[in-house]
Amino acid sequence: MNAPVPVAGSWGKVERVTSLFLIISLLAFIGSRLVFAVWWPMHPLDFALSCVAMVLLAASFRFAAHRRNWRIGVIVYAIASQVLPMVVREPALLLPIVGGLIPIAILVGSLVALSKKGDAPRRSQGS
Repeated sequence: MNAPVPVAGSWGKVERVTSLFLIISLLAFIGSRLVFAVWWPMHPLDFALSCVAMVLLAASFRFAAHRRNWRIGVIVYAIASQVLPMVVREPALLLPIVGGLIPIAILVGSLVALSKKGDAPRRSQGS
């Protein structure tokens, strides 16, 4: 009657769903940038980095489906390929980007705390 309740999900599942959502979001964002490049020309380096990021993101559903390090690597490359050229050309953009990292740091901290919550053994409470 006072048996411990099993944890509904695991950290691996949370990480996998989160990374797949990030990949889909990055595909939409970078894809829209490339579509708008038809009307508003992009810098050639930005265009090349975005094309490589699109190919890697699309291929990550196949080659990184079960490899966590590859998924994270593709996500990091895709984000860096969009942020770094902008910051190098316009350093004033660094301040809003750092401000935007605050909620992301809170989210990552919450996910880490949730992942450690399931590790502790549960004690059955007496009546």
